[in-house]
Amino acid sequence: MLSAALLVLIVALTSFSIIGRETAGKTIPGDFELVALATGAAVGLFMPLCQLHRNNIVVDFFTARMPAPVNAVLDRIGAALLAATFALLAWRAALGGLSSYEAHSSTMLLGVPEWLAYAPMVPGFALTAVIALSQALFGFGASHGGHGGAPS
Repeated sequence: MLSAALLVLIVALTSFSIIGRETAGKTIPGDFELVALATGAAVGLFMPLCQLHRNNIVVDFFTARMPAPVNAVLDRIGAALLAATFALLAWRAALGGLSSYEAHSSTMLLGVPEWLAYAPMVPGFALTAVIALSQALFGFGASHGGHGGAPS
């Protein structure tokens, strides 16, 4: 999983930079730029898996005591809204990435092209939209019974 590898890279980069600063008085130049770019990419790449397993945050304070059929309808409506939101995010991230590419926008210290952060977000957001739309239309399946992906 590329997203997990990015998180390991973020942790290692941050750790080495802090250790270097505290022991030798030197940090890794541009570490915060690389962490920001990798974090954006990791979030976009993790979202499809998160939606597939229904591990998004659910605020069910008002619906916890409602009958299961009502919650099922509300879950499907929520999935439809999430599909629309992620389709919008995919579209806007694609436009943002293209704009960044055309403008040759880069980070201040290292000069890393900013479109590199957008590139993995777009397919991740688009796939999340497709998964959520499928869940809205066809339900969540027997293996994803409750909130949080816990099998029934």
